[in-house]
Order: sequence, then structure tokens, then C-alpha cells
Amino acid sequence: MEWNNLLVGERIGDRGHLPELDRPFYVKDSDRITFSHSFKRLANKTQVHPLYENDHLHHRLIHSIEARVVGRSLGAAVGRRLKDQGIINNEQHQSIAGVVNAACLAHDIGNPPFGHAGEAAIGEWFTKNFNTNNTLLSTLSDIKRGEFLEFEGNAQGFRILTRLEMYKNKGGMRLSKAVLGAFTKYPTTCYIKNIVKNKYCGMKKFGIFESDISIFSIVAKDLGLLEERSESGIWWRRHPLVFLVEAADDICYNILDLEDAFLSGDVEYKIVKDLLKSLVGSYSISENSDYKEIISSLRANGINKAIQACVESFMENYDSIMSGTFSSSLIEKSVLKNEFQKIQDFSIQKIFKSPRKTQLEILGRKVIHNVLDGMLPLYTDVMENGWNPERITPYNKSLARALDLNLNDINNEYDALHSMADFVSGMTDRFALKISKMLSGSL
Repeated sequence: MEWNNLLVGERIGDRGHLPELDRPFYVKDSDRITFSHSFKRLANKTQVHPLYENDHLHHRLIHSIEARVVGRSLGAAVGRRLKDQGIINNEQHQSIAGVVNAACLAHDIGNPPFGHAGEAAIGEWFTKNFNTNNTLLSTLSDIKRGEFLEFEGNAQGFRILTRLEMYKNKGGMRLSKAVLGAFTKYPTTCYIKNIVKNKYCGMKKFGIFESDISIFSIVAKDLGLLEERSESGIWWRRHPLVFLVEAADDICYNILDLEDAFLSGDVEYKIVKDLLKSLVGSYSISENSDYKEIISSLRANGINKAIQACVESFMENYDSIMSGTFSSSLIEKSVLKNEFQKIQDFSIQKIFKSPRKTQLEILGRKVIHNVLDGMLPLYTDVMENGWNPERITPYNKSLARALDLNLNDINNEYDALHSMADFVSGMTDRFALKISKMLSGSL
């Protein structure tokens, strides 16, 4: 892969767009993402702790902003190293930092309410209802059915960026192809992932819905992403900057989830201190300082050490990254691999299984199922009336107004199910609770 192609600023759905001297394409992309409704809603979506009243704990918006900061630093450092080696020029150095910055801002934009438990809840609902006699669900092909059974926030994010937000079905936010490439962590569809079963890191999940494959194909071709063909279809090797976006996310959630666990009282001070200190080594802050100050200092120094380690990892594996053969995370190939593995193991056992988190995830699952149960008769009514929303019952018309649903773009069962998933995944935690109560008659 070549940087001259990988950093192309041409936009999806806006070929006539003219560059501005003082606002490079990646700055515009960051601005569009920041001012979008989908990005703002992340302020009330779970990072780890659902519906927490402690204002200092992370939600998706804070996490995305922090990942952006780390990603920009990673991009700037890698870009400088590449420029010093004569691989890229100064403008491309700036572009790498800017593209990673924008992609990090958007990396969680497709996540549903209640975190990863929300993804699982959506998939569980579709799994249950695909086995019923409801004709809206029963007629969908196996090729398309999988993306609902394994609902994936990464694919929903690509759908938001390229289809739903701003210019609906006309390019979406109309972001640059470079940023869309760096955003797409899993450049494959669900069907291809499940059929091909390749162990490549970009095939662990899926990041493109069947409805959006034509859009990504254009992006991939113009960026020069490496294409893999099989009898079943096409998938691609990752854009090199995906590894920096992934590293920024990994650094932030591993380190900051620990800090949140301390602030919430779920994990005692000494355990968090020791885990963070393993990343930092020696540090200068006085042991007589306030516990929060010590943890804060260790967190900051830990992030800095992790950035340095991931930059070195990228450069050490540069040739395999550019040839599409690198199949790991940068952290897994860094000098801090073991330290991060200890943090991950601890988080899985102690943080992600805390009683309050588990209880609220069960609540979130019930809320999401309630909302989908309440919406299904409405969409079934639209289908039974030839996809004409003007013919549905008065109650369903009222429900569509109450939920602010646009039913005019639905022409088949696949569109209808995506419309349902769009609504549910777009809800914030608290709005989901509100709608669930309304549909249950207990508002």
C-alpha cells in the first residue's frame, strides 16, 4: 500500500468538493463528526458503568475525545519517524496525525446504549424473533440475517458516517476516504467473515453491512487497500492507520477503565496503583499525595509510555503493516504486552463482572428488548400495507410520531429491520429507559 493513495482527501458523495487552505480535509472531517447528533449522543452512552451518577466516570463521548488525543499523538509520532526516513513528506506527516485524530473521534459512534451488552441484547432479540412466524423477519436471506444476529457497532458506525447522518443516503457526513479507511477496523461483511473464516485480525468481527458494501468498495479501491477474493466474495486488508486508531482505543480503555474502577470504589487503591505502576516503572510523585492525585499521575505517565511503545511497535512492523500481513494489535507486539495483558485479565475478572454493572446490563437487555418488541408491530403493519406508511393504523401512526420515525425510505424487509436497528442503537441509555417505559404504559 502507498501513502499517496492511503491519504486521499476525496469525499464520498461529494466529488465537487473544493479544498480550503486553512481547513485541511481531516480537520473538516473532525468538525463534521464533532457537530453530528450521533457523536453528541455518546455523552449518555455507557463506556463501562451503565447509568452511573458519578460525573467523573467515563461515558462514550469522553472516551472518544481521549482516544482522539492519544491517536493524534500516535499519528504525529509515527508520521515524524516516516518523514525523517524520507518515506513521506511534511504534508503527509500532518495528514497522518489528522486522519487518525478524526477516525478516533468516530470510532465508537455506532455503539448502542448499555455498551457491549447492548450489542449482545440486539443480537439476542433478533435471534429469538427470526425463529417466529412473523413474515417481516422470516423472509430475510441468510446472507443478510447474520448481520442482525451478530449486531456490530463497528458496522453501524460506518452506516452512520456514510448513510444516515447529514446527507441521508447521499454520502452521509461525506467524510474523506482516508478517514473512512482508517475508521474501518473490520473491512468485511458478516457473511464473508463467517464463510471465509480467515484468522486475519481484520476478520475477527465485521465492519460493513451488505447494504454498504458498494460504498466501501469505492473507498477501498481509491485508497489502494489490498483486496482478497474468494468464491464467496471480497474482503480487504486493513488501512495501516487502523492499527494506530486501535492502539489509541486500547490504551485509553485499558488504563482509564482502571482509573474509573478506583473512582467508583469497585477496586481498591493499591491494586490500581500497582497495575498502573507496572506500565510506568519509576515515577516522581510523592507517596504522601492524595490517592486520586497519585492514580491520576500514574494514568498520565502510563498513557505516555504506552504511546511510545506503540509507536515503536508500528515502526518495527512497518513492512508487514504496509503489505497487509501484520495480524495483531500494536500493543500485543510491544514491550508492554505483558503489562497490558495483566490489566486486561484483571478487568475481565473484577471490573466487567462487578455486581452493579451486571445488574444494570440485565436491565439494559430488558429495556432494549422492550423497545424492539414495541416497534415490531409497527414495522409489520408497514410491510402488510405495501410499504406505504400512510395506510397503517392510527395507533401505529401515533407511535411513529412519538418515536420520530421516518418510514418513507423503507421499501423491503431488510430496510425495515435496519430502520429498527438504527433507532435502537442510536438511543442513549436514559432515552432507552424512557421509551421502554412509554411502550410498557408506565411512563
